[in-house]
Amino acid sequence: MSENQNDQYTFENEEYRKTYWHTCSHILAQAMKRLHPEVKLAIGPAIDNGFYYDFDMPEPFSEDQLSELEAEMRKICKEKLKLERFELPREEAIRFMEEKGEPYKVELIQDLPEDEVISFYKQGEFTDLCAGPHVDSTGRIKGNAIKLTACNAAYWRGDSSRQTLQRIYGVAFPKKDELDAYLAKIEEAKRRDHRKLGKELGLFMMTEEGPGFPFFLPKGMVLKNTLLDYWRECHKRYGYVEISTPIILNQELWHRSGHWDHYKNNMYTTKIDGEDYAVKPMNCPGGMLVYKNQPHSYRDLPLRMAELGLVHRHELSGALHGLFRVRCFTQDDAHIFMTRDQMKEEIKNVVRLFDEIYSTFGLTYRIELSTMPEDHMGEEEVWHFAEDTLQAAIQEMGKDFVINAGDGAFYGPKLDFHLADSLGRTWQCGTIQLDFQMPERFDLEYVGEDGHKHRPVMIHRALLGSIERFIGVITEHFAGAFPTWLSPVQVKVLPITDRTHEYSVQVMEKLTAMGLRCELDDRSEKIGYKIREAQLEKIPYMLVLGDKEAESGQVAVRSRKTGETQVMSLEEFMEKIGEEVKTRAM
Repeated sequence: MSENQNDQYTFENEEYRKTYWHTCSHILAQAMKRLHPEVKLAIGPAIDNGFYYDFDMPEPFSEDQLSELEAEMRKICKEKLKLERFELPREEAIRFMEEKGEPYKVELIQDLPEDEVISFYKQGEFTDLCAGPHVDSTGRIKGNAIKLTACNAAYWRGDSSRQTLQRIYGVAFPKKDELDAYLAKIEEAKRRDHRKLGKELGLFMMTEEGPGFPFFLPKGMVLKNTLLDYWRECHKRYGYVEISTPIILNQELWHRSGHWDHYKNNMYTTKIDGEDYAVKPMNCPGGMLVYKNQPHSYRDLPLRMAELGLVHRHELSGALHGLFRVRCFTQDDAHIFMTRDQMKEEIKNVVRLFDEIYSTFGLTYRIELSTMPEDHMGEEEVWHFAEDTLQAAIQEMGKDFVINAGDGAFYGPKLDFHLADSLGRTWQCGTIQLDFQMPERFDLEYVGEDGHKHRPVMIHRALLGSIERFIGVITEHFAGAFPTWLSPVQVKVLPITDRTHEYSVQVMEKLTAMGLRCELDDRSEKIGYKIREAQLEKIPYMLVLGDKEAESGQVAVRSRKTGETQVMSLEEFMEKIGEEVKTRAM
């Protein structure tokens, strides 16, 4: 438990929170056995945002049945049943679960190591195989702050060849108002779902002909290209050159880089002229070949090469999720080649670029330092030096971080940047990976000031990560109401009558000439209808043009942000929106 006694039994303490949710999963299983004794129990852990339990039952549960389960769980909480731990020898434990008719529990016991302590937790008439820990009584759980949130199919032990189970998810809090706030946040997340908004706003689509392969529609391409224009502008200022490497390269390259041993199950392969090739799952080896294309001197370093590379990775169909998990995406990579003396300053330079771009979108972040995994290349001494360099660089910048032990890339340690959106959800997008191994594998060199050949050090760096995923993130972050500079359509011109059509066209021409993205809605519809449609399309500005505006050369500007209408000269509006776009104001 937490060292701070004040938060020992609060959700601020992660250990207590997980213990609380784990107990809820047992209460769920007990409620299920009371209402449906024929159901077989599988597993029921606490997870990052609640708990679940897997059950073997004939049919999926309905909303009404979930409500019945919730009601029974509340009864169990009121009964204040004591949770009692006990242990049994292996054979006795197996016999105990066989007598209860729980085959999944029997299998779990049989798969435990011979010397494993086999423990159970009993609450009232219900007993479950479990290592714990749990709270001491079901009365500790606030019954009216429990909510069962979903029921989905799940394979036993994640194996698609095994039994299909029903997984019931839930969440619980110590106070009812905390549950209400959480559920309100979930509803807001549904409203912001990028899959829903992507369809409504005409940004992208998915098809049965290509699961996991997104299609960008015209407005989505405007959004994507505007984002990439900004990306290129920033990278130019920070001293990067841009390259492009092929999507398909021969398989030997991936063996040389080490990716084949670690990624082959996620790679697409093909044959060309009888030779084995692979579709690239990442851009790194191509970047190595570009560096090797010509000799380098210490005067060339640091060399910062950026790439918007299209990569393909095989993902299981059940894992696909809108733009968040796809099989084809654009990775905004960069590979920075440098001397050892330049490492720390280059890491700082990358972080400064991250700060500039993330702040433009109003995104904050936390940093994780991921250290050497078990499955790694290279000497431990080199790894520790690389880890110390990453840590020193961000500490000197006054950045906080946490250690994520053993989660580094196979070729080097990394800093992962977890972005927080407007709902407080986090997304891992940026990464800085320090690599001594790949320059070695590709025999990369530069001629030093001493006239001798030396091995460069390399940074692998992604900023937005997957461009497609980042578009999904900011779509939800802004709820589809993108800042004016990023909006696919920035201004909608709305003539009230046919009499103002000519003036509306003149306004459109002037706005378009200054580089704004405009649309003219000259349909014979009532102005209120046109305004409502433009609001649904989340257009930043609507210009309502009637006879008065046409005569005076003014525009009635309706702002998406305030919902208010303000009359001004066209020149005033052009100056206002021009400044907003130029500064990329939020």
